[in-house]
Amino acid sequence: MYSHQMKKRESMKYQIIAAEACEPLAQRLQDTYPDRFTFHKTSWEKFPDGTDQITIGGFTPVNFISGEHILFLASFHNNDVTLSQFSVMIALLQSFIESLTVVLPFSPVGTMERVVKEGQLATANTHAHMFSSLPSCGRPTRLMVYDLHTLQNRFYLHGNAIASLQTAIPLLKEKIKSTNINGIAFPDDGAAKRFSEVFHDMHCRHLEIIVCGKTRGDGDERRVVIQDGNPRGRHIVIVDDLVQTGGTLYETGKVLREAGAASVNAFVSHAVFPNESWKRFNKGGDRACFTKFWTTNSIPTVTDQLPVEDGIFEVFDLMDLIVHDLDHYSTT
Repeated sequence: MYSHQMKKRESMKYQIIAAEACEPLAQRLQDTYPDRFTFHKTSWEKFPDGTDQITIGGFTPVNFISGEHILFLASFHNNDVTLSQFSVMIALLQSFIESLTVVLPFSPVGTMERVVKEGQLATANTHAHMFSSLPSCGRPTRLMVYDLHTLQNRFYLHGNAIASLQTAIPLLKEKIKSTNINGIAFPDDGAAKRFSEVFHDMHCRHLEIIVCGKTRGDGDERRVVIQDGNPRGRHIVIVDDLVQTGGTLYETGKVLREAGAASVNAFVSHAVFPNESWKRFNKGGDRACFTKFWTTNSIPTVTDQLPVEDGIFEVFDLMDLIVHDLDHYSTT
């Protein structure tokens, strides 16, 4: 029964509509899995006054969209493109489609899910309302997100959208198999609670689990210390969900080196790196403490700029993992 169900899922065909930043991924999906995915390029133009002049692909001269399962590849890297993509999702759901699956590898509002004083805006709630208010095509819109920063955000969704939470950690685990990594470090207790369990099946490598955290020093100074585990002589990778400017990641790497780690690497699912802050971690930068810096292409507008050939960065492609998770509903 289960094998029959899996064969059905793995043979499902999708019509792909993609945000402009995700078009290379859409093309690779079609080229790699031509029997399952068909990419229809959308024209994301603007009128002279700056408003949208969008033409969704796949409708003319023949309608390939209505009655079909639609895979929408989204990238919310700024507010302008986000609103444009919601406009397209609404139009698709009003076009008699069979289903809509939205792959949003990185949710940029995941860190803004609460307010500490009245008047602040929790933009995670705003996005959740927008997704939940999408029209219904007869079934909920499936929203696939990778390594959401605050897991409870899934419960902000209601009505016509349901979160499908995935993780990019399997890509790191596969990479570890071809390296001498024998230690996993986390920059704080939250990351350790979230990710440490997924490495338990790699016990044959005798991985040392190291947990770091911040402690208060003189005055308001806070510094990173090792709370659990011993990095001495270990080849370590620090694991976290995302990096912004990378201050905590750098301090964690420096502490591990000072404690005798043989080498220190870093992995984050999402390389946000505002204002090209990745340059500080590259060779010659003032934060160049990592042997390798691994990430995924969840934010292509950033990772397309990383110097992967002559720098420390290596970008893992999410494509095959997306296909796996699309069919299996959970990352294993």
